[in-house]
Parts: sequence; C-alpha cells; structure tokens
Amino acid sequence: MVWGLPAETLLQIHVWLSVIGIVTGIVALYGFLTGYLYGLMTGLFLLTTSLTNVTGFPLPPHGIDPPRIVGVISLALLALAIAAIYVFHLAGHWRWIFVVTAVASLYLNVFVAIVQAFQKLTFLKPLAPTQSEPPFLIAQLLALGLFVALGVVALIRFRPAAEAGT
Repeated sequence: MVWGLPAETLLQIHVWLSVIGIVTGIVALYGFLTGYLYGLMTGLFLLTTSLTNVTGFPLPPHGIDPPRIVGVISLALLALAIAAIYVFHLAGHWRWIFVVTAVASLYLNVFVAIVQAFQKLTFLKPLAPTQSEPPFLIAQLLALGLFVALGVVALIRFRPAAEAGT
C-alpha cells in the first residue's frame, strides 16, 4: 500500500498521468510552434506531468536511481515553467524560460516513455534487452534531436498575446 492505494493502482495512475501529460504536452508544444498559448492544455500538461513525477517516487524499487533523478530534474524544470507562466506571466525573459523548461519537461516524459517501451513492449524488448544497444540509443537520440529542434523553433515563434504586436 502506498498513500492508501495498492501499489499496482498507484502505478496505473502514474502511467495514465504520464500519457495525459505527453498528449497535452504535445498540444501545448504545437501551440508554442504556432505562436499560440493553449491555456487549458498547457495547464493540464504542467499539472499531469508534475503529478507523474510525484507519483513515481513511492513506486518500487526504492532509493536513489536514474528514474528518481530524472523526476527531480523534471520537477525543478516544471517549477520554473509554472512560475514563469502563472507568477511572472511570461514577461521578459520568463517567456524563454517557460518555453525551454516546458519543452525540456515534455522531453523528459517522452525519454522515460521510450525507456519503458523498450522494457515492456514485447516487440521492442529483444531489440535492446540492456538498453545499451543501437536501437535504443538511436530512438533516444532521435527524440532528443527532435525536441531540441522543436524547442528552438518554439523559442523563435512563441510570443504571448501581450507581445504579439511587437
């Protein structure tokens, strides 16, 4: 039992939060790329991705390990993104801080999804049983390259409504 829930139930909640975070993150990223802020989707992305990280900590195995380190990094990025949009209203340098931290948080969620896919999906697991084989590394490098490229374009194109005419 974790937080009064069976561990399996918490794991299912964690996975669904992650899926919702990725889907809403992609919608939010599309908005950044087109110069628009999808407020509801962006807020849902920030919330579900934060909850994904928080619900991952009590899951076994316990201790400091790579997934928890990624979770801490992601939570730090999300804290900056949340402050940038809801406290500083994307003013000045907070616009680029928001875009960078939001895109990086989405990337980390996708990074973990790729790890999990290679661990759990029967057609991927044999391709990279130790996750050090070329198919796994190629998938991760492609994801990283895609998010860096999309992040750069988002930085160029995304302008909050207050800056739209400038």
